[in-house]
Amino acid sequence: MDKLSNLFKEKNLKLTPQRYAIYNYLKGTKSHPSAEMIYDALKIHYPTMSLATVYKTLNTLIELNLVQEINVGEDNFRFDATVEAHPHIICLACGKVEDIDSLDLTNVNKVAQEHTKYQIKSSKVYFYGYCEKCKEEIM
Repeated sequence: MDKLSNLFKEKNLKLTPQRYAIYNYLKGTKSHPSAEMIYDALKIHYPTMSLATVYKTLNTLIELNLVQEINVGEDNFRFDATVEAHPHIICLACGKVEDIDSLDLTNVNKVAQEHTKYQIKSSKVYFYGYCEKCKEEIM
């Protein structure tokens, strides 16, 4: 919490209990929740917190590079507290989002840069398919 508190102070931002709870919730899950999912999970403990507060906090955490936004399509966003580059896989049926930890894309930016005239600064890699549960239901 000291690191988080210091970063907020550096940026002249107030670290409210709600902001801390939202960040802590994201750090403690691999489920890549939406803002609505975060709100639903925390409203029991913070009954005065609004969905707008969740959205504003998420935007602040993104600006501070503490959280990344994952676009799963059609203006549907999920959030991840692991900001280091890593690929995600998204289920086309249920919308589940997972990390692909075992896929090494360490040099993907370098390789892309070698094949273009761009200076690559960052990248996001998404794979789309059907999770085990949805694959069984489809077949």
